[in-house]
Amino acid sequence: MTPRILVTNDDGVEAPGLRALALAARDAGYEVVVAAPREEASGMSAALTAVTSGGRIVLERHDFQGLAVYGVTASPAYIVVLADLGVFGEPPDLVLSGPNRGANAGRAVLHSGTVGAALTAANDRVRAMAVSLDVLNPSAVDATASGGAAVVVPDDSVLHWDTAARVAAGLLAWLSAAPPGTVLNLNVPDRPFDEVRGLREATLAPFGQAQMALAENGEGFVRTAVEKTGEPLVPGSDLALLAEGYATVTAIRPPSEVTGVRLPAQRPASR
Repeated sequence: MTPRILVTNDDGVEAPGLRALALAARDAGYEVVVAAPREEASGMSAALTAVTSGGRIVLERHDFQGLAVYGVTASPAYIVVLADLGVFGEPPDLVLSGPNRGANAGRAVLHSGTVGAALTAANDRVRAMAVSLDVLNPSAVDATASGGAAVVVPDDSVLHWDTAARVAAGLLAWLSAAPPGTVLNLNVPDRPFDEVRGLREATLAPFGQAQMALAENGEGFVRTAVEKTGEPLVPGSDLALLAEGYATVTAIRPPSEVTGVRLPAQRPASR
């Protein structure tokens, strides 16, 4: 039986990378359905949010080169839940989320809607992969008045979405045979496929590639900006290897309890 893949993202159903990834998965021999937020839903983590009309989540059906494509008024994680409930046909065997416009690397993956969708799939024992394209090369930053490096993302039309899709497709056979609930976090340099130096297993950097900064603080308001992190790179981490031109992959998992921590003794409630 041909494995069934749900392809989703947090950049929205019209994002070019989404369709490149869906076509690459189909060309690799998988049955593919696409369901993604109707509007951009970046930074959602695993939030279960939706916009309803009369209590109903709206689904817009599209077709793209023979693929069933749904624009959904819901967050990426919510879309994964809907898929598992059979809303888009048979529940998926695998979930692919992305490719995100920008690397999801380091411990900042906590905030990513792309990664949040993959982790939500794992909660239902579904294998999943979050895919991201590293677009923050040196030409994608600009100095700010505060001395930081503001993020300037290149136009979608010049980004190498097919590179991210091809690297992801190359991992599908391994992922299909992995234990249920396995989640991979894949980051790919924004360059032609033949110029990627290879694929390396990486640790999570202790920080993210970008960070929130306070741009303005006035009476009754604040304004924030996103700046490139200036922390030194940790050898062997996803950010360090991306900077060297490698695609990186890291196995991650949903939140779980921590053992070995000595907690305060619990006392019975007084009567």
